[in-house]
Amino acid sequence: PPPAGGPRHSGPKRRGSNQAGDPPSPSQRTEMSHGLHVNVKGDARVPLMDVSGNEMNNVNRFPSSKLKLDEFFLNWLSSPESQKLVLNLLDDAKAGRPLQAPTLPQTPAATSPLSPSSTNALFSAAPSLATPPLSPQKGAHTPPPGSPISPARFGRSGGAGGGKEGQGSGPPGGVKDGQGSKRRAADVIPRFYFADERLAYSDEQSAVKLAEAALLFNGGELDAEGMVQVTREVCELPGYFAPLLMHRVNGTEPIAEDPTGADASAAPGALTAPAQTPAPVTWTKFTEYWNGTLRKYTEPNARVFEVLRGGEKKGSNANGSGLNIPHLTHQDFRSVLRCVLDTHPGLEFLKDSPEFQDRYLETVTYRIFYQVNVAWNGRMTLREMRRSNLLEAMTHVDEEEDINKVLKYFSYEHFYVIYCKFWELDTDHDFLIDKEDLLRYGNHALTYRAVDRVFSQAPRRFVSGVDGKMGYEDFCWFVLSEEDKGNPLALEYWMRCVDLDGDGILSPSECSFFYEEQLQRMECLSQEPVLFEDILCQMSDMLHPEVPGRITLRDLRRCKLAGNFFNVLFNLNKFIAFETRDPFLIRQEREEPHLTEWDRFARQEYIRLSMEEEEGMQDGNWDGD
Repeated sequence: PPPAGGPRHSGPKRRGSNQAGDPPSPSQRTEMSHGLHVNVKGDARVPLMDVSGNEMNNVNRFPSSKLKLDEFFLNWLSSPESQKLVLNLLDDAKAGRPLQAPTLPQTPAATSPLSPSSTNALFSAAPSLATPPLSPQKGAHTPPPGSPISPARFGRSGGAGGGKEGQGSGPPGGVKDGQGSKRRAADVIPRFYFADERLAYSDEQSAVKLAEAALLFNGGELDAEGMVQVTREVCELPGYFAPLLMHRVNGTEPIAEDPTGADASAAPGALTAPAQTPAPVTWTKFTEYWNGTLRKYTEPNARVFEVLRGGEKKGSNANGSGLNIPHLTHQDFRSVLRCVLDTHPGLEFLKDSPEFQDRYLETVTYRIFYQVNVAWNGRMTLREMRRSNLLEAMTHVDEEEDINKVLKYFSYEHFYVIYCKFWELDTDHDFLIDKEDLLRYGNHALTYRAVDRVFSQAPRRFVSGVDGKMGYEDFCWFVLSEEDKGNPLALEYWMRCVDLDGDGILSPSECSFFYEEQLQRMECLSQEPVLFEDILCQMSDMLHPEVPGRITLRDLRRCKLAGNFFNVLFNLNKFIAFETRDPFLIRQEREEPHLTEWDRFARQEYIRLSMEEEEGMQDGNWDGD
């Protein structure tokens, strides 16, 4: 026997017994074929329904269905709730009282012994029956599965079936419940999308922030120096955002542009346009701007994005989808970068060199968009900013006094290397370089075919505006891609260059086209040539493409040594350096895993350029150009 108080599990059943949930025995099937009965008291049996005539003939045509229905009915009748319901109905019928529908349970977890269809079938003839009010979910005219419609369309169509008013589809723009009261469709379907509303400050949090700001304002107004503390502590933005924040509060433009175009450096949209001095901010204007803008964004990236963008003034088709997506352009960073140049102690030496200030501002902007704007369209979205480390780098600039320790985007040494590399190639100093100039890059490291593809604008369309010329921005993209081929964006840059047919797949024939020139250069330099078949086998082992003989961008990004694949095809110097790697450099890379290939290259080049400058100054023949 089972332990006392424990559940009784089913054992072997005795002959003649019929437990709840078991199919009826043959004798019971014969008895139920003539009528359905229920035990009321003792052995008394009361018929519920007589089956005869045409109904009996229809039932006999489907004996299997009848047996299944009998099984379902017995299962339902075996439950205590059903038996109690039947007894109450029988008592009411014997006493001559009108039949009342059972009250539906109020708790969602409870179940009713009768389904809604059974209730309608049993009590549809009772004139005095009162139907209880349905819940919003059951009372609403919901669309059939597989054809969802929005609340707005539901209101316009007047119901799931799209019928007109007066045709049984419900009133347009609302739903009637069981008591006839009209309810809007928006109330029937609960709201499930809140956009950025949940990212806003609560009333308590906003009150605390305003209280902190009130102490700093002290009933007066603040200038740019006083707003720095408000920007950092209250608005939780880097301190150099203070001038831009003041312009946003006052509703003024942060950059002084010349609409006539007489001054090219101050032309509309020019990165070199000077910044305007902001007017002092009053407490009243700050509270208005806080409640109208800053309070909506507790997430740091969204707050920085909104302050840089300047509210609702700009939004366009940023991704080609036809949607009005807010975005940032190069010009939106001018104000904060001007403030960095004016206030950061690591850039104080540039105050006497306005031309280099402009070049630094341009370089930082190009580096930001190269890394963050992965769509390569010059329009940075909030989603792209959230996926990047831009906010981390901006915060680091505000905390670090040595600007060269901020390796991401803002390092002056990195700017110096990029600008000097461009200046060395631009022999006529017109700020444009042609194909012959680029062939001299890295001591003629690149092949003619690779340079031809770059100037055919296969990797990226030039923005110089001069046919056959590469501008400074185009060169920044080239040098960052060439010296940091481990970067996913650099892999995409060179993937487009080698992909001759533009199908997104590198075939052996395309790789062979670029390697032919590389093989000729090896022979000219008396290097032992390596056949393409051997190279192709080694590259396949290194990349492990999903489909043999078809290299995709996904295959390249999965491999840490994918950059060497492109060096083998069109950069002979780096190919030879990879084959004869210095153990000291390998150990140095392992000791500094946080540094990228670009960081190591920029550090070495800056040391080389600095030594050349010192030697030139000592010899007295240093060319200022």
